[in-house]
Amino acid sequence: MNTPFDYARHNDEVRQVWDAYNAGKPFRAPIQFSMNARMILQNHELNTWGYTWQQYFENPDVRWTVELAFQKWARLNVVQDSEMGLPTKEWAGIGVYYQNCDEAAWFGCPFYFPANDMPFIEPILKLEGDKHKLYNMAIPDPLRGGIMQRAMEHYEYLDDKRKREDFEGIPVGKSWVFGGGTDGPLTVACNLRGASEIAQDFYEDPQYVHDLFGFITDAVIARIKAISAFNGASLPTPGWFFADDSIELISTPMYKEFVLPYHRKLLAAFSQGGPNGIHLCGKVQRHLSFLKDELNIKTFDLGFPTNMGKAREDLGDDVTLIGNIAPHLLHLGPVESIREQVKKLCASGVMKGGKFILHDGNNCAPGTSLEHFQAMVDAGKAHGRYPPADM
Repeated sequence: MNTPFDYARHNDEVRQVWDAYNAGKPFRAPIQFSMNARMILQNHELNTWGYTWQQYFENPDVRWTVELAFQKWARLNVVQDSEMGLPTKEWAGIGVYYQNCDEAAWFGCPFYFPANDMPFIEPILKLEGDKHKLYNMAIPDPLRGGIMQRAMEHYEYLDDKRKREDFEGIPVGKSWVFGGGTDGPLTVACNLRGASEIAQDFYEDPQYVHDLFGFITDAVIARIKAISAFNGASLPTPGWFFADDSIELISTPMYKEFVLPYHRKLLAAFSQGGPNGIHLCGKVQRHLSFLKDELNIKTFDLGFPTNMGKAREDLGDDVTLIGNIAPHLLHLGPVESIREQVKKLCASGVMKGGKFILHDGNNCAPGTSLEHFQAMVDAGKAHGRYPPADM
């Protein structure tokens, strides 16, 4: 007979882990997973309604159902250093967002829904005849332009619904809408123009690249300011966190010439100087020291291609490193390989200084078994501990 999971004991341990970590005296590395509603939508066993991504994007009641089902599933099943069990106060509010399609859709890119895959967008500046439409584009209305019109309508619907309905007897928190952050100017440009086309533009039409990045950056700043004001958030903040996964496509000299000015412009608008943080999924090892030095980046959320031990060696002990067990390994296993990779990661030197969070790198795959999540957690608890001599 299986012993019931002790959520209260787990949550007490979680509080101890984070209190110690935040005090600079961790006894082990915190362990967390990055997941979202695709864990429900793309898992036939969990998506009992047969909902599609298109329905989730277009019907706020479907979003309500899927998001709350995801919260319940994760809280009751996926062991990590987050609160588990049914919430004592309220479920997290329902977010209106469109995966990695958000910003491009706001600029006017239409959605495309493959039969058995994630949704994506169709670039609006990709064809040679469309490329220079950039110069006739205006910054979309931050609260009602492009897909934001639908997003705000769904936000209002969901925020009204949560005042009238609960979920399994527990209130639902305040709704929220995307737009308060950014995937980064190069990544958004790849969505608008196409990655191959941008790669050619770097060499054949560099002024166009600067014009496109400048337009995107100015638009993003306007939107983030408007969304933050709508949410009652104050800007700038002491440090600011953003992303730009697509810088993995270019060299550091190219980054310095083409992208750095726009990252600086974003930080000038939203950060009081830092330390700042960045999310980078891809193969970005060559950029890390430069980003730390030029942008005062002190938190790096990194994907599985990064050598975390080398990152620690290059960046020093004062930088927070988050990552980076490969999602495909977590998904496919086997269990022993997951445990071995966690052991190897924790022994790489990444834990030196106590600023390490053991994480997937990045975003867990639908269908990942609970046994595989547990294997990573068990290995993290065994190998991610700090002997007194290390601190």
